[in-house]
Amino acid sequence: MTTVNSNNQVSQDLLNSVNTRSKTSTTDETQDRFMTLLITQMKNQDPLNPMDNAQVTSQMAQLNTVTGINKLNETMSSLIGSVQLGQAYQATSMIGRNVLVAGKTLTHTETGGYFGVNVPNGADSLSVAIKNGAGATIRTLTFGKQDIGVNALSWDGKMDDGTVAPSGEYSYEITAKTADKTVSSTSLSLAQVQSVTTSTSGAKLNLSNNTTVSASEISEIF
Repeated sequence: MTTVNSNNQVSQDLLNSVNTRSKTSTTDETQDRFMTLLITQMKNQDPLNPMDNAQVTSQMAQLNTVTGINKLNETMSSLIGSVQLGQAYQATSMIGRNVLVAGKTLTHTETGGYFGVNVPNGADSLSVAIKNGAGATIRTLTFGKQDIGVNALSWDGKMDDGTVAPSGEYSYEITAKTADKTVSSTSLSLAQVQSVTTSTSGAKLNLSNNTTVSASEISEIF
C-alpha cells in the first residue's frame, strides 16, 4: 500500500533511497527508481494541496548531481582500467632485463657479483662490508668518490685472504662518507625481471630474488 505524504512535498525518503542504492546501481537504474517513486507520490498527492514545485525541482537537481557523479565514477573506472592494462603490456618488455632495486643481497657466481648504491648528495668515499650467511664479514671493499644518484658496483668474488668465496647468496652493508661524516645512501640489489603481475595498484614486476616491485621502484635498468 502506498503512503501519501501529508505535507504534499517530495519525501526525503525518496532521495535517501536513491542515494543509498546508487552506490551499487548503474546510473540508468538510479534514474528509473527515482522517477518511479516520484510518479507514485504524485499520483497519491492531495489534489487540494498539491506538491511543492520548488521541492520537486530541488530533488531533481540533487538527482542530477548523484547521477552525474555516478557517470563520472564509471568513466574514471574505465579509464583507470585501460591505463593499468597499458602499463602491464609495457611492463612485459622488462622481462629478462636486469634491474637495480632497493635491497642488501647479491648473488655471487664464479666471477663475483654486482650491486649498487644510491647516494642522493654524492660521497667522497664508500665502504662495503660483504657478509656470509652467518653474518660474518668476509670482504671489505673501498671505493672512491661516488656521483650523485645511482652508482653501479661490483665484487670480484674474493675474500679478504685472496681466496674465492663459495658461490651463493651474500648480504652487504654500505657506508658512504663525505669529509669523514656518514651521508645518506641506499643499497641496491641486482635482480632479473621474470614476470609481470597486474593488480589494482598497477603492474608489478616479479624479480629473480623473490621480491615484487613496481616500475617506479626501479633505480636502473640494464
